[in-house]
Amino acid sequence: MPLISLHDMKKSYGDQVLLDIDHLAIHKGDRIGLVGSNGSGKTTLLRILAGDLDPDHGSVYKETSVSVLPQLKQTSENKSGGEVTADYIIDSLNQTTELLLADEPTTHLDMSHIEWVEKAFQQFQGSFVVISHDRNFLDRVCQTIWELDDKKIVPYSGNYTTYKQEKEKEKQHQQTEYEKYIKKSKQLVEAKEKKAKQAEDMLKVKHIQGGKVVYTESSSDFYQAKAKKLHRVQKSMESRLERLEKVDKPKEIEQVKMSLPNMDRIHKQFIIRGFNIEGEVPNKLLWKPATITVKGGEKIGLIGPNGSGKTTLIRKIINENETFTLSPAMKIGYFSQDLSVLDTEKTVLENVSEASVQTETLIRIILGQLKFKGNDVYKKVSVLSGGERVKVSLAKLLAGNYNTLILDEPTNFLDIQAVEALETLLKQYDGTIILISHDRSFVSAIVEKLWILENEELLEFTGSYSEWEQREIKASMTNSEEELMRLENDIVKILSELSLSPSEEKDKQFQRLLEKKRSLQKK
Repeated sequence: MPLISLHDMKKSYGDQVLLDIDHLAIHKGDRIGLVGSNGSGKTTLLRILAGDLDPDHGSVYKETSVSVLPQLKQTSENKSGGEVTADYIIDSLNQTTELLLADEPTTHLDMSHIEWVEKAFQQFQGSFVVISHDRNFLDRVCQTIWELDDKKIVPYSGNYTTYKQEKEKEKQHQQTEYEKYIKKSKQLVEAKEKKAKQAEDMLKVKHIQGGKVVYTESSSDFYQAKAKKLHRVQKSMESRLERLEKVDKPKEIEQVKMSLPNMDRIHKQFIIRGFNIEGEVPNKLLWKPATITVKGGEKIGLIGPNGSGKTTLIRKIINENETFTLSPAMKIGYFSQDLSVLDTEKTVLENVSEASVQTETLIRIILGQLKFKGNDVYKKVSVLSGGERVKVSLAKLLAGNYNTLILDEPTNFLDIQAVEALETLLKQYDGTIILISHDRSFVSAIVEKLWILENEELLEFTGSYSEWEQREIKASMTNSEEELMRLENDIVKILSELSLSPSEEKDKQFQRLLEKKRSLQKK
């Protein structure tokens, strides 16, 4: 029996139907990731499943208790956003319920805390439905993906990567069917035109008048009958063409080639040099003096725990701190969560076009990839959602007169589709990128070099995030193996002492070492 099931469920806001689901069920052991664009109704569906919101039509059957981890959490003066989120997660996972509904549980968390949340979800004994734009998280904790699109839920078995592979197969199948449709349509049109021409020629009689060839319509019953038959075949072709089921062409991602200033002068040349950079704020050392460099065209990821000094480092670069030397050919565009760069009374297109050096065609392609289609570009920014405004700000940077982009958490408030679109645009960008993000998939796809802030150190690592992560795992495994060897030696030593002179204290010490060994092996 399902823990929760929905039947013929509909939910609308005003005249807009948001959800129209025939049947949906959550069973014991289900580990579901819910994905869809911003505004598609993901949070609304979660609230209906939780019983916090009633559908307009249909029924919801609940056979279990539910705990909810909301997206918007109460703030605290004494705790950071990450600490508040962690408290909510601990409280939700500790409730004795069979079903957990979680809305963006990794919001405000740094990478180390996201990994902690992953482990907590992996160890959770109940079922869960989780909304997240973190693809790495969905890969590691989910066994089913629900795609919410056009009011409907489509389930896909497997994690997020498997879901994307299935979507790619669907796209390839659609391309094949589209090519078949075009070919068949062309054949029918050509056949119809051929029959029409044959019917027309059948009724023509050739004459010579005044030394010229002229044609007149034949009055022969035989040729009239043949022409009618050909016309019937032509009509049949037209009917078959009308009945031919149309197949739309799959959407192709257009390549974006932006015109960037001074790239010939700075490509692969040092554009940022930082020597003995110190990271200090009142009463706190962020990092010890360090040296970092940037070459034109490099894509760098800046990672580290919350509060480690990532934004402080970025501001030193932007403000041209005395420890940095910047190339005069650099033109920096900076993105933060402050959206004051937008004029809310201007349209999307006007905002992105002002001070841009790109053609309107290219600007429209950039906006199209970020899901501003057709007349959407003429909407005023004042009517856009927070996530849509973020996309306009990013489009304005990409189309601007810059050759270096510094992006501080650009994926916050974006749905997965928008994150993947931005990822594609940044991969095509020929300029320099310095990126702060806790989205591991996003960082892995874009950067080729890392600045790492941890343990009061600022380190450089040449390679992708995945390569660095694998190196860290190997180092952690090596450390664990060394500790295990030390424990083994201590155990052998205490056993030898116990055999010579048994005592209660030595026996307790032996038991403690065994427990530590078991814990380390389990880890």
